[in-house]
Amino acid sequence: MRISLLCSDEQHPINDYLHSWILKRQNIDQIELVRRKSELSGGDILFLISCSEIVDAIDRSAYRASLVLHASDLPQGRGWSPHIWQIIEGAEVITLSLLEAEDKVDSGRIWRKMRLPIPKHALWDEINDSLFSAEIELIEFAVQEFSSVNPVEQDASIEPTYYPRRSPAESNIDPKQSIASQFDKIRVCDPHRFPAFFELHGKKYKIVLEKIND
Repeated sequence: MRISLLCSDEQHPINDYLHSWILKRQNIDQIELVRRKSELSGGDILFLISCSEIVDAIDRSAYRASLVLHASDLPQGRGWSPHIWQIIEGAEVITLSLLEAEDKVDSGRIWRKMRLPIPKHALWDEINDSLFSAEIELIEFAVQEFSSVNPVEQDASIEPTYYPRRSPAESNIDPKQSIASQFDKIRVCDPHRFPAFFELHGKKYKIVLEKIND
């Protein structure tokens, strides 16, 4: 099987998981990991993973299926960084959806959904590990069940909701509010790529949150 993985950000933490999966299947399938859609060579399945480009119908026509991994219970939570927004809202379980790519954002048929518990104590790296491991599981599912999967339309009786793109300002912590009241906002911030910070006395300070093993 010819498989393409399009992940726009070379620094995205999911890349380690993608490389491990490719290594596992290198003697079974022909797999490419690319950063731009112009590098795509066509084939059986295209996976769009943290892709920042618009991949239109012409691009997708080079594949038998083009699939997106999206961390919300679609049609609710379409848009950007859904698991981050949900955890900030207090969610303790998130749904990961594997769906077909369409021109209208996150509107395609669903191949499979998985529910992931997110403990209230889990920090950004632990959340990432749960999420990325589940994404690899769904990628593996799509490959293994490609010929037998029965995609379903998204529930038309549910009104879609949309999350906006996050900006660095979303990681701004108010020093006058308690840590407890802002803990969910702090714990989802990647201290390397999108660190939490606060401003005080005319200076900006980075927040690094780590667990201490007693």
